[in-house]
Amino acid sequence: MVDSEQTGVTSSSIPSAESLRRLAISESGFVFDPTSGHHFTVNETGLVLLRHLQQNQDLSSILNAVTQEYNVSHRDLERDVLEFLSLLREFVGEQ
Repeated sequence: MVDSEQTGVTSSSIPSAESLRRLAISESGFVFDPTSGHHFTVNETGLVLLRHLQQNQDLSSILNAVTQEYNVSHRDLERDVLEFLSLLREFVGEQ
């Protein structure tokens, strides 16, 4: 298993809890930020990640849960999560 610190996925990569709480997320993956008015759509995996993030779960727990649920390599998942978090931070205005 790859150490998250080695690949750059760290807790500081995650948007703030306040930013995550304000997002309105539908079951279909439509995400709306009422503060900025921005909106976007995520796929099933993005929806799972957002739900875990909104529950304030630590990054290691999220990676382990998603790795098992989707039968994906830990390394590939970390790369994809890092990209997703970067886009999410930009979306909520933290980058």
